[in-house]
Amino acid sequence: MKITINHGAGGELMDQLITRSILSLITKKSIGEVGLEDLDDGASISLGEKELVLTTDAHTVKPIFFPGGDIGRLSICGTVNDLSVMGAKPIAIACALIIEEGFSLEKLEKIIRSMDKAARESGVSIITGDTKVMERGSIDEIVITTTGVGIANKLIRDTGLKVGDKIILTGTIGDHGISLMSFREGFGFETSLKSDIAPLWSMIEKALKVGGVTAMKDPTRGGLSAALNSWARKNSVGLMIHEQEIPLKKEVVAASEMLGIDPFSVANEGKAIIAVDPSKAEEVLHVLRSDKLGKDAQIIGEVISKHKGRVILETVVGGKRILEPPIGDPVPRVC
Repeated sequence: MKITINHGAGGELMDQLITRSILSLITKKSIGEVGLEDLDDGASISLGEKELVLTTDAHTVKPIFFPGGDIGRLSICGTVNDLSVMGAKPIAIACALIIEEGFSLEKLEKIIRSMDKAARESGVSIITGDTKVMERGSIDEIVITTTGVGIANKLIRDTGLKVGDKIILTGTIGDHGISLMSFREGFGFETSLKSDIAPLWSMIEKALKVGGVTAMKDPTRGGLSAALNSWARKNSVGLMIHEQEIPLKKEVVAASEMLGIDPFSVANEGKAIIAVDPSKAEEVLHVLRSDKLGKDAQIIGEVISKHKGRVILETVVGGKRILEPPIGDPVPRVC
């Protein structure tokens, strides 16, 4: 068996690769409340009353510069957001650069400046790193790996869902993947549609202060479909999602139809899904909408006791269908 591009795309094939060929061969996978086997957005180490949260990610986006961002901004925001959805305040980042021989120094400095700007927006420091150069043709321009450290007073795990919880989506979906695909393939949407890359901690912190948050996730690779299905399976619950409540930009709808892509399965880099106790849902929604990153937030569904392990989509016309997890991301190399 050979590894394909879809094995890294956040869908079913990637889950199988990780479970069968990686996790099964590693013996020690945890030293805290959350470890590798939990397949959460990061892991934790207990430090008395607080939790030190760690997460790591490699970024291989193509092209490295695109409408709304670049690989540098993506590397910082993606790591910050993985910490944030575990309830951890991001504090520091380590960075490794793998650069292709012949890569433009001007491009490198542009990327580093972008990383620095995103780090300042996020309130994190880039405190250590490593740099390697590989022969021309060995890699595609540049790969960036970032490891983030955060502190949580209380961990938010993606296994915290309860029946009755409301599901809040913090904004429009599909912006990142569709804009990048349109730009990459030259379909002409780049003038109006941009990536949604943004650091989410400041907005998420407001929701946590209200209380009632039971689980969070950022729907990156595999998009909303993959994230919701992961929740349903891990928590052995059903999710009822109302299609008409899912916010979508007109440009995303138009581009998706032209490209034949399901926007529910496309990566996002500036959105989160948040499960909230129903008694706190409207208050959390209000504070999210008060933040510029959450102005389009919507309650899109709820956790139900039926259809365990399944996501049920109530369609715009009133019917119901199973929202299947994607096999892979329809737009490869978007993060």
